[in-house]
Formats: sequence, structure tokens, C-alpha cells
Amino acid sequence: MPVRVLPDVVAIDREFTYTVPESWADDPRFGVGAMVRVVLHGRRVGGWITEVDVEPPEGVELAPLAKLSGRGPDRGLIELSQWAAWRWAGRRAHFLRTASPPRVVAALPRPPRSRLAPTGDYADLFEDEGRTLRQGPADDLLPIALAAASRGQALILVPDHHRADELARRLGREGAWVARHPDGWAAAAAGATVVGTVSAAWAPAPELAAVVVIDEHDEAFRSESAPTWSGRDVAIERARRAGVPCVLLSPVPSLEALRSRSVMRPSRAFERASWPQVEVVDRRSEDPGRAGLYSPQLVQALRDGRRAACVLNRRGRSLLLACRVCGELAVCTECGSSMRQDDDKRLVCRVAGHSRPLVCAECGSTGMRNLRAGIKRVREEVEALVRTSVAEVTSSGYVGPPTARVVVGTEAVLHLGRPFDVVAFLEFDQELLAPRFRAREQALALIARAARIAGPRDEGGKIMLQTRLPDDPVVQAALRADPALLARSERDRRQELSLPPYGAFAVVSGPVAGEFMERFGTPLGVQIAPDAGGQFFLRAPDYDTLCNALAATERPTGRLRIDVDPIRAI
Repeated sequence: MPVRVLPDVVAIDREFTYTVPESWADDPRFGVGAMVRVVLHGRRVGGWITEVDVEPPEGVELAPLAKLSGRGPDRGLIELSQWAAWRWAGRRAHFLRTASPPRVVAALPRPPRSRLAPTGDYADLFEDEGRTLRQGPADDLLPIALAAASRGQALILVPDHHRADELARRLGREGAWVARHPDGWAAAAAGATVVGTVSAAWAPAPELAAVVVIDEHDEAFRSESAPTWSGRDVAIERARRAGVPCVLLSPVPSLEALRSRSVMRPSRAFERASWPQVEVVDRRSEDPGRAGLYSPQLVQALRDGRRAACVLNRRGRSLLLACRVCGELAVCTECGSSMRQDDDKRLVCRVAGHSRPLVCAECGSTGMRNLRAGIKRVREEVEALVRTSVAEVTSSGYVGPPTARVVVGTEAVLHLGRPFDVVAFLEFDQELLAPRFRAREQALALIARAARIAGPRDEGGKIMLQTRLPDDPVVQAALRADPALLARSERDRRQELSLPPYGAFAVVSGPVAGEFMERFGTPLGVQIAPDAGGQFFLRAPDYDTLCNALAATERPTGRLRIDVDPIRAI
């Protein structure tokens, strides 16, 4: 019996026909989606069976499959991988790897008797295609997860592993049969409710009854490496194909979520009570050249004995220095780039790595003023302010006392899993003015995450925003605990500029980007804007237009990166 196989080789996005050994006919692992080993160009590679009992090509002697490895993604996920490869200009093998079990699965477990009674709770959330629910950052999401699991097999996506583990344990204690993806792949394939992070969007779910995406706005659901696929969008498409409801939950829903389905929200009084108190420190009256990061309000908050987290998305020690005597900036005499101070008290070029002693090149002074401090410097200054040990947190790790009352760091500090009484954003304008079209949406998402670890206002939770833009829609939305203020502003701006979700956007880069764009041509409806760095920015009125044009273009040999709707795009 001939079958078609897609090799697990990203560079080869085509199927090949093989014969099946007769001994495999009665093997329960065999079928569409089974993971196999095949001989391709003289070497054995993995692959997936995409079709069985096909017509063999004429005049070709077919090779047999080399090995039946185990169960893999079913037909529905294989078809979904074709859609995803079109939507994000990727290869099917990339998505099928995500959909495959982390280890060989020979047999599925026997489903236990369900101890979770059906319930009609939150029935309005699961009507038709589902709803977008704007809930408070401190709200407990277990009741909604239980409502989804009570409908049958549910697929529940959570942005981080810690919360996914906690939710899976709580569901299990309530009587649900839960599989924590990816380790619970076999149980999911047998019908268990799936809880997991972004990769769980590709978990097996043969009896899917409901999909829930928690914190759908979170960037953790987006892949920063090409293809830049979205776990939220995969979950939505999967629910649509299965004809089941998909519920999107978020304290700050994205425009995509607001546009995709009907929106439900709590009363204003209830929603406001779930947010912490927000204090806006207006710094417009201060001299930008002399004002530091520490306003009197911040100093008082750090010294009053409460647990505090200070957020500043600038790693390193000193990112911009100026001479205290003549005012000249510390720049490299070789290439003209700005210089930073390293741990050995030397000036180091940020581009080429040239170094010199801590001396002004203009007047010879050794006194330098820090115009833009990094986290290392901030930690030292905060320790001097509070007169106690302060911890430092970045994506590289945690440095300092494990039980430090005050912690400073990049936004990684918001992922510690520890509660704080006060969360202070030392320079919030850096988030508001980031050169990305989603910058304001991402800034409000940071505040929402801070609100979750600070707790509601009636428990003393507090967020401080130091800014020179107090009237910005993000600041006002946080101050009034009303995310709709930003949503309306962003909707109008993006509609006018035809940015997602009111348009489609992609970036083409890499050594062969120019050759690809020559083949791409000028498709109707697609605007092309090259930049000096060799990148090409593509815009279209919708993803059908953009993705069809990308799919119709043959890729040249060489390194090519296509980012469809990248989260860090300018």
C-alpha cells in the first residue's frame, strides 16, 4: 500500500511516496499522522505520513518505509499545518514538529471515569464561536477553566509555565482529567483536557469541545523566530475548524481579540476594584538633563518598608555618559559611537568594543555624569537610598539576597512569581515611545502583569508610573482601570495607517531577500518599502492578499527570513 510522507527536513517542503511493509497493516500506530523513518537521498530521516492508499507515480520503483516510530499528529493537525505554513510563510515541518510528542508514543492510556460534573456556569461565554472576556488582572480564572473542561475535552492555553502548572493542579483537584502539555501528549491524544503554553495550541485533541486562551494579549503566545506564528491565532483557527467555541480572556484585550468576537466585560465598579492603585509621577517640570530616576514619591515608597519592585528595561551599567566639566558625551574616538562604563571602570565602545580609561577625550576630566543608567548602576543607587541589600533581576538570572525586600530589574522582575506591594516603572516613557507599532499595547500589558503581582487596591496594591507623558492613553487607561481608553485610541490610529488587525504586515530579510523580492514582483494590493539595511517591508489590506502573494513566490536557495506580523516590527 503506497503512502505519502512529508520528511522532517525544513528545506524540503514536498511529499514523497513510499510503500508500507505488510507487517504494519494491523499496527494500531499506523495511519495518517504516524511518525516514520524513511530513506531520503541515501540517509534516514524522520517524517509524517500525510496520506494512505495513494496512487503510486508511474514508472517509479518505490522504496519501503524504514521504521514505524510511533503516533504523531492526526489528520486535523496535518491540515492545520498547511494553513499555518500559508498564514506565516513557513514550512509544514516546523509546525508538525511542534505538534509531535516529545518522546515516542506507542500506546494511549485508558481514560479514567470522569469526576467532573457538567455545569451550565459561564454558558454565555461559550455560545456560538465564543466570546472575548475583559476580566480584572486579579480575577481567579479557575471557574472559567472548569466550565470549559465540563463541556468535554478542553484546550486551555496559558502564557507561562508557572501558571500553567498551577492551573493544571487545581483542575485535577476538582476532578478533571488533565494533561500538562507536552509531557501529557499521550493523555491528550486519549481525550484529556490539555493545559499548556504556546506549543499546546498544537496538542492532540480528538474530542475537542472548547478552547480557552488566558491572557491572549501576552507576547509569550508569539514566536519571535520565523515563522512568527501566534498560538492564540492557531487556537482560534483550530476551534473554528472543529466547530467549537473559543474564549479569549485578558485584562487588556488586544485589538485582534476585540475585533474577532463579541466582547463581555464586568461592571466598572467590579473591574476597577480588581486593579491596584495607580500613581502617576508627572516629571515634565523637571530638567531632563539633571533629573535622575528617583523622584521624591519613589524614594518615599522605597523607604517605607514595603516590598517593592523597580522596572527599567535597560541592561548594563551606564549606557550614556557625559563629562561633568565640559559636558561632552563619551564617544569612541575610533568610530564615533557612544561608550559605556564597564565593571573595570573603563569606557567601552558599544559598537566595535574599543576601550580607553575613564577620561574625557576633550578636556581630560575623569568625572562623568550618567545620563542613562542601566540596571547594574540602578541597583547600586537604590541600595544607597534604602540602606539595605537590593536584588537584581534580568533575563540572565537573579543576583542578590533571595528574600530581598527591594528588587530592581528589567521586565523579567514581573515574572518572578513573587508578590510585591509596590511596582514602580522608573522610566515608563521608554515603553510608550518604543519604535514598534504595538508599543502602547505592549506597555499596557506590562502594567497588567504588574497589577497581577501587586494585587488589588483594597489589599494595598500600588503601581507607580514615572513619565513625562501623563496624558498618554496608556497612562490614562491604567489610572482609570479602563483598557477601553487605549483600545479606542489604537483602533483609530491603526485603521488610519492600515496596520494589523486592519491590514497585513510582513518583513523580508536575509542574504537572498533581494532575489526573493525580484521574484515577488509587484502583486496587486501589496505595498513594498525597502530600507537601507536590506530589509523589505510589505503591507497589504488583508492577510489573504499578502499570504497568497508570498506563497506564490518561489524561494531562492540561501538564507531567507519572512516575518509575518512580527511583534517587534517598527
